[in-house]
Amino acid sequence: MRNRITTIVLLALIIPIVVLLLLDLWLGSVYIPVDHFFDILTGKSDNTGWNYIVFYLRLPRAITAIITGAGLSVAGLMMQTLFRNPLAGPFVLGISSGASLGVAVFVMSSSIITFFNMEIGYFFGAGGQVVASIFGSSLVFLLIIAISSKIRDTISLLIVGIMFGSLATAIVSILQYFSEPELVQKFVIWTLGSLSSTGWEQLGLMIPLVCSGFVAAVFLIKPMNALLLGEENAKATGVRIERVKYLILISSSLITGSLVAFTGPIAFIGLSVPHIVRLLFGTSNHRIVLPGSILLGSMLVTICDILSQIPGHSMVLPINAITALFGAPVVIWIIIGRKNRKIAF
Repeated sequence: MRNRITTIVLLALIIPIVVLLLLDLWLGSVYIPVDHFFDILTGKSDNTGWNYIVFYLRLPRAITAIITGAGLSVAGLMMQTLFRNPLAGPFVLGISSGASLGVAVFVMSSSIITFFNMEIGYFFGAGGQVVASIFGSSLVFLLIIAISSKIRDTISLLIVGIMFGSLATAIVSILQYFSEPELVQKFVIWTLGSLSSTGWEQLGLMIPLVCSGFVAAVFLIKPMNALLLGEENAKATGVRIERVKYLILISSSLITGSLVAFTGPIAFIGLSVPHIVRLLFGTSNHRIVLPGSILLGSMLVTICDILSQIPGHSMVLPINAITALFGAPVVIWIIIGRKNRKIAF
């Protein structure tokens, strides 16, 4: 009976996601009357301008919000399970900092060096920023994988990841100090996070990468449930700890690096959503928490995207400012209430 209720609740979460998706498509700087909006969705509208806004500007942004929320939530869940730490998130291994370093080098190095007498910033609008982000996150990821073969203790690996993040942040600070103000401004805008910089072409790359991480997470459900009991107990059940650790690192880093490359570092979602799902369903079973995190993460980031829009105005608030309003109270709740609650880590 309990499993049936849980399944019904999970399926019911799809309904508000669809409603929020429609709201995200409707709201924006350009007002579209409701009747015309539904004409656009059904292909009955002759207004080419509105059609373009909905299908080529707002729809890719809304899909990006759904993919980003789901991806960061899954990555956060896997990190919390691996490190058995409720405050672990998708960025704890320095993947986000590596992506930031790649973008910082790409954006701000044009004020320091040139390449074949052509500023590196020339390629800024040609997808070079995404390539730089993926390269930076991949570099840190490869370093983490290499070190993980030498370090068996997950807590030590967590500390190494934090140190990589600090090192990358230090290099970024040096680049900012020597760069021109307008280049620093470009980089700072990227760090605020944005869902509107992706189009259909970018989604064609983002979705397969993130979904491959989802597939890996599904196959890791049983081993991750075993890890909740501790590594020794997990070994007793036949779980190959090192193999599972590598797969979690690869899949979570793939998801995080791919998303950060296109949207910038979006904070708090991956850290807070898994805890909300555990509280909602009263369990740490990944068979429930994983799909719940995908659905709730999609919902929350879509809500944040809607709130970031200012109807009738071209201004869009930074997505990180909105996600912090949701995530920060959850983190405070985790820290304050942890002693009074039994958390399966």
